[in-house]
Amino acid sequence: MPSPADSPADLPANVDATLALLQGHDYVAPRDLATAVFLSLRMPRPLFLEGEAGVGKTEIAKVLARALQRRLVRLQCYEGLDVASAAYEWNYQRQMIEIRLAEAQAGGATLKSQDERQRLGEGLFSERFLLRRPLLEAIAPQDGVAPVLLIDELDRADEPFEAYLLEVLSDWQITIPELGTLRAHEPPIVVITSNRTREIHDAVKRRCIYHWVDYPDFARELEIVQRRAPDTARQLAQEVVAFVQQARKLDLFKAPGVAETLDWANALSALGANKLEAEQVDATLGVLLKYQDDIAKVRGATAAQLQRVAQTPS
Repeated sequence: MPSPADSPADLPANVDATLALLQGHDYVAPRDLATAVFLSLRMPRPLFLEGEAGVGKTEIAKVLARALQRRLVRLQCYEGLDVASAAYEWNYQRQMIEIRLAEAQAGGATLKSQDERQRLGEGLFSERFLLRRPLLEAIAPQDGVAPVLLIDELDRADEPFEAYLLEVLSDWQITIPELGTLRAHEPPIVVITSNRTREIHDAVKRRCIYHWVDYPDFARELEIVQRRAPDTARQLAQEVVAFVQQARKLDLFKAPGVAETLDWANALSALGANKLEAEQVDATLGVLLKYQDDIAKVRGATAAQLQRVAQTPS
């Protein structure tokens, strides 16, 4: 693994530079998160981000890709994810076509000699028949530039996939039995996210810089809205953030994340609102909340109470 001194020159030199890099691309990060990002880039180690859905974990990888001018390679995890979908598989259709062409060149006869079969077999399992999936593309990119690899929602994948991932995270390599072991000339920048629907194995976490991404406080969430939804009137932005901050204290099935705050601010702006109005709040709760039981719980009296609190001068 490369030493910190070998880090590429385009990476931020310290935590302050990391903060500036993130904010320069409209990601308002607290200092502890910027520190984790800096250490991940500097050491280098994968950055493992846990937290509730919608708090900005995935966006970190997207911002790093834009800021560092690296390609973003995304592996979206799901139940049943396997090596064929995550790392590589062989293009069986093209291989079958190659076999048919070889037989046609032999006059329609089946290839009988051992040498003919061996040559064909070696040709079939060459890189031109290899389908590159996200992990292989990140380890051995065809353009030679180490990308940002986003392994999104690892908690949705099965535990056997975690075991396979260890080889990648430990040695930056992928073993393909027919070709051998492909190693990274330069490790990719890796961001792993988890919504903590289940615990990730310690062996994976030990190889990472860990950080819990929490909901932002009022001031930071307001700055996020002002940066990411600039058409929102200032009073409306303040009231929306105050409303959402109070809503997260309720016993909801799924508290709204920052992504929902931005969507709601944009929706209300699209309706021409300059401040929260009771009728518009009730009509647009489906933008902020994603479960009918939560909408039913908030709509009406509770929404009115949250609105009064949001409009009370601090």
